[in-house]
Amino acid sequence: MPANTTASSGSSGSAGAKTGKKKGRRARLIVIALVLALVAGIGYGAYWSVGTVRASYPQTNGSVKIDGLSANVDVKRDSYGIPQIYADSDTDLFRAQGFVQAQDRFWEMDVRRHMTAGRLSEMFGSGQVDTDAFLRTLGWRKIAQEEYDTVLSADTKKNLQAYADGVNAYLKGRDGKDISVEYAAIGLTNDYKPTKWTPVDSVAWLKAMAWDLRGNMQDEIDRSLMTSRLSKEQIEELYPAYPYDKHRPIVGTGAISSVTGAFDPAATSSTGVGASTVQGATEGLNTQLSSLSDTLDKIPALLGPNGNGIGSNSWVVSGAHTTTRKPLLANDPHLAPQLPSLWYQMGLHCRQLSATCRYDTAGYTFSGMPGVIIGHNQDIAWGFTNLGADVTDLFLEKVSGEGYLYDGKVKPFVTRKETIKVAGGQSRHITVRETNNGPLVSDRSGELEKVGEKAPVTNAAPDRGDGYAVALKWTALDPGHSMDAVFELDRAKDFKTFRAAAEHFEVPSQNLIYADTKGNIGYQAPGKIPVRKAGNGTMPSPGWASSYGWEKDPIPFDKLPWEYNPKRGYIVTANQAVIDEKKYPNLLTKDWGYGTRSQRINDLIESKIKGGGKISTDDMQKMQMDNTSEIAALLVPELMKINVSDKSVREAQKLLEGWDYTQEPDSAAAAYFNAVWRNILRLAFGDKLPKEMRVKGECLTVLPADSTGPVDEQDKPVRECGQRDTDTAQPDGGDRWYQVVADLMNDENSDWWKAPKNRKDKATETRDELFGRAMKDARWELTAKLGKDISTWSWGRLHQLTLKNQTLGTEGPDVLQRALNRGPWNLGGGEAAVNASGWNAAGGYEVIWVPSMRMVVNVGDWDKSRWINLTGASGHAFSAHYTDQTDKWVDGELLDWSFGTNAVANATKDTLTLKPS
Repeated sequence: MPANTTASSGSSGSAGAKTGKKKGRRARLIVIALVLALVAGIGYGAYWSVGTVRASYPQTNGSVKIDGLSANVDVKRDSYGIPQIYADSDTDLFRAQGFVQAQDRFWEMDVRRHMTAGRLSEMFGSGQVDTDAFLRTLGWRKIAQEEYDTVLSADTKKNLQAYADGVNAYLKGRDGKDISVEYAAIGLTNDYKPTKWTPVDSVAWLKAMAWDLRGNMQDEIDRSLMTSRLSKEQIEELYPAYPYDKHRPIVGTGAISSVTGAFDPAATSSTGVGASTVQGATEGLNTQLSSLSDTLDKIPALLGPNGNGIGSNSWVVSGAHTTTRKPLLANDPHLAPQLPSLWYQMGLHCRQLSATCRYDTAGYTFSGMPGVIIGHNQDIAWGFTNLGADVTDLFLEKVSGEGYLYDGKVKPFVTRKETIKVAGGQSRHITVRETNNGPLVSDRSGELEKVGEKAPVTNAAPDRGDGYAVALKWTALDPGHSMDAVFELDRAKDFKTFRAAAEHFEVPSQNLIYADTKGNIGYQAPGKIPVRKAGNGTMPSPGWASSYGWEKDPIPFDKLPWEYNPKRGYIVTANQAVIDEKKYPNLLTKDWGYGTRSQRINDLIESKIKGGGKISTDDMQKMQMDNTSEIAALLVPELMKINVSDKSVREAQKLLEGWDYTQEPDSAAAAYFNAVWRNILRLAFGDKLPKEMRVKGECLTVLPADSTGPVDEQDKPVRECGQRDTDTAQPDGGDRWYQVVADLMNDENSDWWKAPKNRKDKATETRDELFGRAMKDARWELTAKLGKDISTWSWGRLHQLTLKNQTLGTEGPDVLQRALNRGPWNLGGGEAAVNASGWNAAGGYEVIWVPSMRMVVNVGDWDKSRWINLTGASGHAFSAHYTDQTDKWVDGELLDWSFGTNAVANATKDTLTLKPS
């Protein structure tokens, strides 16, 4: 689901208390809207646009004096408001970066730092207390402080301080209403005022990035929940092995330095939960994990939903296969749609490179953090996708009033007390308890406190005592060097210095692709990836046994996969397996993406270069918009063989005749197929999954029980709402489910194809019976959503993107949402397509993750590179640059990306000079 920094978190307290919090928050928003409407008189929008809004717009021309600068700094903005900064020292460069980002995005920065510190309640009131409590338990801000104090280099800390000084120079003398309209809105209900920025505020943001890209925690929870209803064999069918024979991993044989010998994956096949571990506490474990899953869903996901099928695309093609004779590099990270976009485009330029001014780089930055995250400098280009390494484990802990059990002895908790300040209310106090396996995340749920009363005890588990708890072990909860890596990447000059920077990029673990002006291409898998003493991280482990912990040291960096100038001439990363596990001795994860997108990109590249063909910048751009559905290519031929007697359903079935499986926004066939796919998942798996795996989205509309023939206008829709009303769950439809269904296709009588009867249809016994029923239900569902006339159907009408301001625009009165939000847009693409406008089959067809930006880097001829952002440079709701890139993003267009001095000068529309005070 889209990120929501104002969603209530946790599951503590009664249902009545939850309702009270929601009502309280809604009441505050209503008050805001009413007051603003009164002030505006005849026009709410007029008040904002004429008064407060304009006061908060950034100055982009003329000059401004700033404390601490050693010389003038120029900020040149193009017609889209994208800034390019020119300075004579590193310190001046990052001080200016902080000032400029605060001009455009300080509200976003302020909310982020409160989220990472567990302080949202200070801004938004009591509805955020549970979220803050969970984030305080994780301790992001505490770890960030430790990193700054003890780990990061002096040079990095100098840059962080310069950035903070620049932000504070912008804040100096400004009230909240002078910074953003959102401050004016919350100022009507509390007395919150923004405070000074600190270097640790920037470091903590990397913890949020690592959290949302943490790997397989939800899969670990789901597999555990499945043990209550499914056999080991059934669970394995729902988590099939990676299809190495069909979907190529990133690197192949011979690509790994320092790796020799065969590897037996069976050596790490233990599930972690079994007869010799915690199987005896399954009921109690499932109760806890179900509640934890609910809690995780309510925690702000600033980078997007985390799960199978969600990821990013990047690929690089060597000059041997390009029209430019130099490498071309493409990247488009898939994240939750946000307004403003997560990314902020920017160039950071030293007028003359020297020992005191070392940066000439441009690309995508994070507001609130210095440096460039993804982009290029004068020598190299790089891109990121999520590697998906398993860097988290859940441990079931045997707890008592004195502490927790470990190797037969009770060890005391490490505790700390936290005070959560609440706007308009009394402060709340919590105690965080930590074990040697990490903090007890289950402490943040009142329901989980009673789990010990339910957990059965066998000889495989310790005596019940006070009960069980769940601890989280995560590599990001140790201080690391990732902030150092950002600056090292920005300065890297060749593959050697690129790899040296990658070694410090410890969390989150990413796939890094590389290209340089000398024509080289490469890949590196970095990250702090644990070595488990037992188990493979797919299930929670027993915390009371040291034999199930982690080794002291992670996988050594020089043992991680990398590749340099492969013979095939290109490298593709799209969250697929990094390397065949039979050829690599270390466990990275058991929960890869299943390679649907990556293989499509591989196929597109190979088809283009076959026979000596060359790939152009336009080709790279076109590939990013490819929306072919792999699952449609598998299923449609079988769907067309089914004999359909219902004329209305047959009419819909005919839409699939001759369809090329592309998911254009105006495609009726794509709309119908995706509805069939959603209903296949519901019928085949929904009633078989554990009831704890709740549906968290919209209900399905199916054929009513009293319908006796073709769908007509007198039929009334029946809403089937999964776990909200029944004991069924709904798969999310990610590319893991593509593989599940593909593996079952030849077994026409599999038990998975058996679906119970409903008020209209008899039970299904075979694959084709279930497919036929799904086709009928899909016909009715789209009739209810899009109308009876199939000529009016289109995928884009179902599959819409709405951009929401991530705080005050996510809920509340319509007048407030209309002021802050934009959309909808009808999109093509879809789940597991290269153009990954993702949707969740459990929740409907709404777009919930997107290519958050796109770039194609023309290595060596930098000014011919292209880029686009999801929204725009500005975070100000009525700025011309709030969403001025979105229409082009929807259409797959890219903007010219100026880098050289002359190109930037020609593109400049506004110049602001920052002068020493």
